[in-house]
Amino acid sequence: MSGTRSPSKTAPATSAHSLWKLRLMLWPFATSAVAINLFMLGLLGQAIGLLALSPLTALWLSLPLGLPATWAAARWVRSLLRQAEGH
Repeated sequence: MSGTRSPSKTAPATSAHSLWKLRLMLWPFATSAVAINLFMLGLLGQAIGLLALSPLTALWLSLPLGLPATWAAARWVRSLLRQAEGH
């Protein structure tokens, strides 16, 4: 993993550039998870009389909603990396 080690003992090990790369790599997976959850929520909504949410609609709605999910996933992965480095 290039770019994860810091030459300084006090500097953070992950730079802003590597965090953006992490977010870009996680975005398709987080957005897909949001789409699946929205579709399942639409199916559950039928039990209380709501209209079903089509897979295409769930996919379109997941595009903007995937951004906060990606941010949360990147924070979680960053905390795991810091914990593994002993910070």
